[in-house]
Amino acid sequence: MDSDEGYNYEYDDEEEECSEDSAEEEPEDDTLELGEVELVDPAEAGGERDVCGETGGSGLGPGHDEEDYRFEVLTAEQILQHMVECIREVNEVIQNPATITRILLSHFNWDKEKLMERQYFDGNLEKLFSECHVINPSKKSRTRQMNTRSSAQDMPCQICYLNYPNSYFTGLECGHKFCMQCWSEYLTTKIIEEGMGQTISCPAHSCDILVDDNTVMRLITDSKVKLKYQHLITNSFVECNRLLKWCPAPDCHHVVKVQYPDAKPVRCKCGRQFCFNCGENWHDPVKCKWLRKWIKKCDDDSETSNWIAANTKECPKCHVTIEKDGGCNHMVCRNQNCKAEFCWVCLGPWEPHGSAWYNCNRYNEDDAKAARDAQERSRAALQRYLFYCNRYMNHMQSLRFEHKLYAQVKQKMEEMQQHNMSWIEVQFLKKAVDVLCQCRATLMYTYVFAFYLKKNNQSIIFENNQADLENATEVLSGYLERDISQDSLQDIKQKVQDKYRYCESRRRVLLQHVHEGYEKDLWEYIED
Repeated sequence: MDSDEGYNYEYDDEEEECSEDSAEEEPEDDTLELGEVELVDPAEAGGERDVCGETGGSGLGPGHDEEDYRFEVLTAEQILQHMVECIREVNEVIQNPATITRILLSHFNWDKEKLMERQYFDGNLEKLFSECHVINPSKKSRTRQMNTRSSAQDMPCQICYLNYPNSYFTGLECGHKFCMQCWSEYLTTKIIEEGMGQTISCPAHSCDILVDDNTVMRLITDSKVKLKYQHLITNSFVECNRLLKWCPAPDCHHVVKVQYPDAKPVRCKCGRQFCFNCGENWHDPVKCKWLRKWIKKCDDDSETSNWIAANTKECPKCHVTIEKDGGCNHMVCRNQNCKAEFCWVCLGPWEPHGSAWYNCNRYNEDDAKAARDAQERSRAALQRYLFYCNRYMNHMQSLRFEHKLYAQVKQKMEEMQQHNMSWIEVQFLKKAVDVLCQCRATLMYTYVFAFYLKKNNQSIIFENNQADLENATEVLSGYLERDISQDSLQDIKQKVQDKYRYCESRRRVLLQHVHEGYEKDLWEYIED
């Protein structure tokens, strides 16, 4: 199955009909044949093909990591088949309709043993089905039978209040029936607007019985809505399995399956490479814990607070935040209910300063020293954060630009082939861009690692490796952006090859040193 294909359920004709007869007579076997699928092309459903992220497919981690860590990429159809097998295994024991078993498994987070233990050893099946919001399939719904009327008699829908023949109504085992138009609109709203899949309940007031897959797929005709629903119900299966993870690339519906969960790089068929543990772009050498803290730090307003602490002070009387807008240290609070006068330097009352109107002579007092120290710490923390953040963002921006280099390099490769160089001889340019992007991504995450790193002898070695790789990366970037003339072809080829090989080597040295530090517990961290 191609990466841009979806899937759809195919229903048995003997499944519940929207007529009076279906309400009175249960089919012999209402088990959903989940194994039978019909492929739906997302292009026909208004979807898009898979796209990779900005840093996707750059091969960030050391090659041996990818070789040692075995994984496979599953399509939507394959995930469905895994669900089918799980349901069949359970049904061999508990023998419920497949749609009911799917709801029960979802309730127990797809823990087969827990479900089977509960159904066989609890002794209270009614409580189990009630908790899962389904009707016990072994009991016929009396309410549903009582609500059945002659198919010749029109009846009002309890949602739109329009009269329709009974054959135009359908419902669940709870017995509540509504017209098929209202059902379709209700389900579409729940799926598309509210993002609900496995927890859609009957539209009747105070009824918590869940809508089964058969009903949803029979009443919805829009393939885009079906595709969305199918993604939603498989999502719980993936999220509850420690060995499965969705590809984080936008509009990609592939799942990566591993043999054991770990913080290792995996690559989807769409080209996106990410960390299986946290789902972020592969971020060697920084660990998931510190990357999460860094992302949170960048997203929240902690640095705004640092700026306020570094550049403003509180009025010592009313504690309103004040910013100094002139050179004079004589401050007057603008709060109309305060108007306190104090010294900007020591934060003490202004009146006792005596003759030292514009030069505070109280520098050695404990309270003044504490105030200045707190401000200096905030200022230093802000400057330190900005140092690492600016370099992190710079490499991120450079990485975005250098992903565009592939188009320029392709053009250069064509030009070089016109100057009597073979296709094989010009492949060094593409290799150089690959290495450049790898180095940019690694350098980007080294600044996250360095931000939380305490100074010691090993951190100095790390910073030297970082600086060496950074300098070599900038030189390689400069080579690739130059115009290539016929006179300099061989010269630039030699320089580019030498430099990207050096970058590869230095990147490998840097990563090996960091990994050795992890293994030998050489690193000490600053708790932010």
